[in-house]
Amino acid sequence: MNISVRGEYALQAVFALAAHTPGEPMKIAEISKRQKIPQKFLELILASLKQGGFVESRRGAEGGYMLARPAETITVGEVLRYVEGSHATRTRTAKRKAETPFTELWRSVDDAISRIIDQTTFAELVRRWTERQSRYVPNWEI
Repeated sequence: MNISVRGEYALQAVFALAAHTPGEPMKIAEISKRQKIPQKFLELILASLKQGGFVESRRGAEGGYMLARPAETITVGEVLRYVEGSHATRTRTAKRKAETPFTELWRSVDDAISRIIDQTTFAELVRRWTERQSRYVPNWEI
């Protein structure tokens, strides 16, 4: 499975918006800084995600981007397939036309990847990440 930089940045942008307060816009500069995505590239990615119905924007001083749907309803798989195309979750070997001794194995790998990313929502990713980060908070009490 090969994910382009654009695909990775799109996932990071949706994650940032999912982790942000629901209904409250997040500025491009803030997403760019938090996720370490070049701002000009992020603008193009967010415009594309807006066309795909994943995000919406608000204009003005208090404007920015926010998720168009609840994070519980957006899966990693649908964002990846939108940004990368339907081939995004296929292994390189599985794209070959001729049958090989590995063809069935690669189909199984593709199915497993699809199952995982299609069942993983951004709300779940945010929850897992928050739990993981809270475990490693140093406690300086004596």
